[in-house]
Amino acid sequence: MSQFDLVVRGGTVIDGTGTAARSADVALHDGRVAEVGVVSGRGHQEISAVGALVTPGFVDIHTHYDGQATWSNRMSPSSHHGVTTVVMGNCGVGFAPVRPSDHELLIELMEGVEDIPGVALHEGLPWSWESFPDYMDYLSTRQFDMDIGAQIPHAALRVYVMGQRGADREPATPEDIVSMRNLTEQAMQAGALGFTSSRTLNHRSSTGAPTPSLQAEIDELLGVADALRASGRGVIEMISDFVDLDDEFNLLQEMVTRSGRPMSISLAQGLSPNGWRKILSRIEGAVSSGLVMRGQVAPRPI
Repeated sequence: MSQFDLVVRGGTVIDGTGTAARSADVALHDGRVAEVGVVSGRGHQEISAVGALVTPGFVDIHTHYDGQATWSNRMSPSSHHGVTTVVMGNCGVGFAPVRPSDHELLIELMEGVEDIPGVALHEGLPWSWESFPDYMDYLSTRQFDMDIGAQIPHAALRVYVMGQRGADREPATPEDIVSMRNLTEQAMQAGALGFTSSRTLNHRSSTGAPTPSLQAEIDELLGVADALRASGRGVIEMISDFVDLDDEFNLLQEMVTRSGRPMSISLAQGLSPNGWRKILSRIEGAVSSGLVMRGQVAPRPI
């Protein structure tokens, strides 16, 4: 009789703790790692990993499967490379909340910002939702080859609340901000992992229009921060050009202070070779004051 569901034998285990690589067996039972070392018990299924690396599944915190997850159960190419959890909705772009009249706008934005072909989005997106909770409900009816998590994207939220004014980057009114706060709270209650936004001119739709969130003012961002504070959970992901580093960082730091939630900031940069050092210096200062802020970098492709 098998003691384990699966035993992976003889691989080189790198467990992510910083300890040295070692040859070991890994046994799994009920979807969890049950034993690592010399496993004497048998598995219902056994795999020889001799000559291969055995690692925990990778968590990719920055993906854009928002569309693909609605029509495919395979999150490829991530699933081809040991990724077992993905987080989508980054850079403030995604497909919920959305009104039918704005389907094209969000497709053009995703195509331009993330280089995902518009024809694939047009053919694949079923648009079986309007609100962010509806979108989460739709995803919950599907099966995937890995765990997925979604964040509420600022561009979609802004256009949903403000219509063309939001797309044209006009300032949000107090009433707009209240609506965005309420919808963000609803998204968090529905299971969103957090809120994302973009403040970079590099993010443009396929028509060349800047992303709707580019010039969002502090009152608007703090309104969303209030929603995260009220929910007591979630993270914030931000992209910025940091043209005026201190003013921009102060704005983002105020979001963290107001929300009480962690923030990750992209360290992608333009022509300033030492820009990332200056941003990291400000992050270190924020962390030393008790805030949770992290720099986010992209690895080289596998």
